[in-house]
Amino acid sequence: MSQQTKARILVVDDEVSLLHTVDMNLRARGHSVRLATTGAAALVAAAQDLPDVVVLDLGLPDLDGIDVIRGLRGWTDVPIIVLSARTNEAQKVLALDAGANDYVTKPFGMDELMARLRVALRTTTFQHPSVVATADFEIDLASRRIRRDGVDVRLTATEWRVVEVLARNPGRLITHRQLLEDVWGVSEAKTNYIRVFMVAIRRKLEPDPARPRYFLTEPGSGLRFVPEGISIESPTNGDGDDVP
Repeated sequence: MSQQTKARILVVDDEVSLLHTVDMNLRARGHSVRLATTGAAALVAAAQDLPDVVVLDLGLPDLDGIDVIRGLRGWTDVPIIVLSARTNEAQKVLALDAGANDYVTKPFGMDELMARLRVALRTTTFQHPSVVATADFEIDLASRRIRRDGVDVRLTATEWRVVEVLARNPGRLITHRQLLEDVWGVSEAKTNYIRVFMVAIRRKLEPDPARPRYFLTEPGSGLRFVPEGISIESPTNGDGDDVP
């Protein structure tokens, strides 16, 4: 990949001065940058923006960076560069085993970070799926639009985030915990959060909301989005009383 390719980069650190420095340097090179100071905000930002690289501190005020890595790896293979003051080997191994691609210790030189970013960018194709089509509706992930019978379907911001996470992982089981982290930024909450929004989403998109064809529930586990051409054996049709 050409080094001239511009990327979407998510930088996660609770040191405001460091964020400002990294942000300034990345933007000077033409990259699009989003900043987050907490683990919860990072998970939400990643689900919304689908960055090409994540630069992540481990010492965050709410979640440990290792948990953020695991949360991301539940649904994306985006390159993750850890940027941390933790220098002992055990911490490095833990981060890499959790799914990080690289580990840079603080303090660091900006030239070194930029070099690590160039390596990470060469491993990604920038080819996120843009359109997911079914027989009944079409999800345009790039423009954040859904069309059904040629007409735009209006979703709330939260409904869209739920659909987006599921649509970017067609056929894959997305656990309740993962969905709560990616959409709401929390890992512990009642699944009635999900239930309420799935009822609304199915009403707007499913041809028969009582018998879901695309947004399927697996009791006690999570949800799957199944577009045309993917065969998934599911133990439920998605309308059980004890699940979303």
